[in-house]
Amino acid sequence: MTPRILLLAGTLVALVSGSVLAQTAAPAAPARAASPAPAAAPAARPATARPAQAQPRPAAPRPLPPATPEQLEAAQLAHYGDYACEFDQSLKVSLNPETGGYVNVAFKGRTHVMKPVLSSTGALRLEDVTGRTLMIQIGSKSMLMDTKIGQRLVDECVHAEQVKVRQAAAVVAPS
Repeated sequence: MTPRILLLAGTLVALVSGSVLAQTAAPAAPARAASPAPAAAPAARPATARPAQAQPRPAAPRPLPPATPEQLEAAQLAHYGDYACEFDQSLKVSLNPETGGYVNVAFKGRTHVMKPVLSSTGALRLEDVTGRTLMIQIGSKSMLMDTKIGQRLVDECVHAEQVKVRQAAAVVAPS
């Protein structure tokens, strides 16, 4: 390499390291060059604080489509009220106050808006309108599932009406 290229490379390294040090620490002493002093380095820009980026607002909930007659029928079959679940957990099922034919399921501080669907097996499915959760109600118990990860959130949930079904079954088939 020619001495001129080496001089330019050394100057460039000195400028870059000087500006990095100026931004992160106290000003560095000027670098000594073996040859004539390089031209004055451009003044380092003062560090400016970046404005905080606004967090995106959550999308407004889409209006729910009107309930079908089948959905309204299924909503009448749901057990509304409190459920006692395994491991001292609980959930609550209530009518959705904004849209008839839809159900709210409250569990662990979250409320899921659900669409009631009667299955061919006789089980009542409460399907989350966002597609995340599913509650299944059968005669003697209910369970809440996270369909995205394929796991039960809570099982052995029993409403007062389901307790009656369990008691009646115990009388018919004693152990």
